[in-house]
Amino acid sequence: MFYLRLARGYRAPDLGRWLLTATAGAVVAGFLLRSLGRAMSDPLGTGDAVVRLLWCIPPLAAVAWFAAVAARAVPAQRPERITGLIAAGAGPARIRALIAGETALAGALGSALTLLVFLVLRNDIADAALAAEVGMGVALPAAAPVALLALVPLVAGVAAAAAVPVPEALPGRGPEPARHGFHVLRIALPIGLTVTGVALEAYGLRVGAAENTRLVRLPAGLGTTDLAALGGWAATALGLALLTGPLLAGAGRLLALARPTPLRLLAGRGLTAEARRLGPPLAVLALTLAVVLTVIRYWADTPGTADLLPVVEAGLLAGCAVAAVLARLAEIRTARQGVTDTLLGLGAAPRLLYGAVALRALTAGTILLVTGGLTALLGAATLS
Repeated sequence: MFYLRLARGYRAPDLGRWLLTATAGAVVAGFLLRSLGRAMSDPLGTGDAVVRLLWCIPPLAAVAWFAAVAARAVPAQRPERITGLIAAGAGPARIRALIAGETALAGALGSALTLLVFLVLRNDIADAALAAEVGMGVALPAAAPVALLALVPLVAGVAAAAAVPVPEALPGRGPEPARHGFHVLRIALPIGLTVTGVALEAYGLRVGAAENTRLVRLPAGLGTTDLAALGGWAATALGLALLTGPLLAGAGRLLALARPTPLRLLAGRGLTAEARRLGPPLAVLALTLAVVLTVIRYWADTPGTADLLPVVEAGLLAGCAVAAVLARLAEIRTARQGVTDTLLGLGAAPRLLYGAVALRALTAGTILLVTGGLTALLGAATLS
């Protein structure tokens, strides 16, 4: 009943966050149930069941990450809701548990809908193409789907509980001092990873590397590649992703150099201030899109190698990344509302504020184009 009372005060962002979590949970539940159906249909001893379960880990991690980002934005977007809960006697642990329970409830609803569709398809409705996917004709153990589907709300709820910054939103506590810079190790580590990765990939793609016996067969029909090239690309992709935040902060500082205009000053200071919060979701989005575009290019050059399961998983990963970026942007917009109101009260033109937002977006897009494009280029070289 308490969750129903909270739902009565939902706004469009709350409903969107809840529905997106339920939808993503339903898709992941579909992957889990498909692996269960194939495990019941395939003969014993094939060993493919473990591989199919491993394919469910990336989308499950994507749902957990989106749940964490969305839950973190709740106290900033709905401060009156948090204040009301505190006034009613709820402490930080109770508030964190409520937000986690709300997220877990959305994941449970999506999983339940998928289970209903799964059971309906098993009732002699699925055609021959789906019979093996749902394990038609084989007795379904009652505990198996319940145990698998419990992973979705459990992982989403735990991720949401760990991400909610409740102490920052408690009344009477001043905001923690913002840290705009990055430690030297935070910058040196991704640079070292990027340089090492490029060197490893160059070694793996050297002339005569095709005769090397250390080849790795990639999943999803992506052929084989050299182990050094694959490891080098992975290190480079991780390094470029970790460099996104420092690059955003550096670009913001460059915008504010050399007697900047008010437009450049607002855009640069805002980008530097939000680089820590905006960097991780943008890095994940750029990395996801780079991998997806690389795989699509390989499949286009080698017809007949595409697999449906990785396509659906890639769509889910990209959707979770986009939704996480939107949630983080909404959180930042709410956090900067006081600064915006102050500037408008001092006589700043709305056109100036919109121009600063556009300049920040253009700068961030350029950085993502460079890091994501380099990741995709090196990935294409690895798969060629």
